[in-house]
Amino acid sequence: MSAIERFYFRINNLGKAHGEDSEFAFKGVSATAFAEDLQAGLRDPDLFERWRSKQDDPDSVPKSLAPFDPDATVHAHAADTHTDIEVVTKLPHLVVAHRITLLIGRNWTLRDVGPA
Repeated sequence: MSAIERFYFRINNLGKAHGEDSEFAFKGVSATAFAEDLQAGLRDPDLFERWRSKQDDPDSVPKSLAPFDPDATVHAHAADTHTDIEVVTKLPHLVVAHRITLLIGRNWTLRDVGPA
């Protein structure tokens, strides 16, 4: 795994941000609920493994998407028109982006990345 990094994401209209597959899509409405769901998806292999098992050829899924970080933290702050997310993890951007996309689709923007 990589060094610990801090990722900053922005979600416009979290209440309407849902992933394409309802099995994995974020069903909550609050910033706190999203932070909890994303943190669980980064800390535990369950979300990834459920997604992988639904693929046509689960064995062909790149191993680079599989890591998890039991120490990952996610904090969210809701503002008037958007939600700001801070993720601190050893996971690479590829993995973090994949897990966010499973939860809320492409309804997010990476704002900044830096050392934790």
